[in-house]
Amino acid sequence: MSAVVIGASGGIGRALVEALEEEGTTVRAFSRPELDILDEKSITAAADSLKAPPTLVIVATGVLHEGERGPEKSMRELDADWLARTFAVNAIGPALVAKHFLPRMPKTGRCVFAVLSARVGSIGDNRLGGWYSYRASKAALNQLVRTVSIEEKRRNDRSIVVALHPGTVDTRLSEPFQANVRADQLFAPGRAAVQLLDVIDGLKAPDSGRIFGWDGAEITP
Repeated sequence: MSAVVIGASGGIGRALVEALEEEGTTVRAFSRPELDILDEKSITAAADSLKAPPTLVIVATGVLHEGERGPEKSMRELDADWLARTFAVNAIGPALVAKHFLPRMPKTGRCVFAVLSARVGSIGDNRLGGWYSYRASKAALNQLVRTVSIEEKRRNDRSIVVALHPGTVDTRLSEPFQANVRADQLFAPGRAAVQLLDVIDGLKAPDSGRIFGWDGAEITP
């Protein structure tokens, strides 16, 4: 198996690279500036640089807070620029990765394209409100995954396109929001990576287009 990890400089991305290499998998790791999720030309160049079709591609990028910006607690905090930024990073970027990397994956046999999403992107599971831009951008990502999976099935009927929720992982992304997380529900990056790879290993073709948590349970869109 050969794998590609995009966002390899982040906490989960770096742990995924290490876990895959420990399993003996050949890994091509991409991070900025070589691949900038907001720059389609860099995505195209990265895909073109692959020497062989990867059987696994994981997009481990995302933004929850940046500088003084973070999850909105109410509608009063909605800001057009921040909404656009979160959609660009969390939804548009991964969609463009799919556009350029999926055609380079095998046309026959099992292969997996996975993006890191979030449970809070579930519309059916939203009972608390708030976090407008993050929720909406992840919901958009989940819809993009579903739509891409339908088209990809026509290219390779054993290809699997999924969104994965890693849980709360001890990284910079979740650091400001860890105070109320139970100790047994805050995962070290290494553990999170192994859990995600276990889920990926168990996926079958009918799972394409769906959203799964770190424990393998399906998440309502």
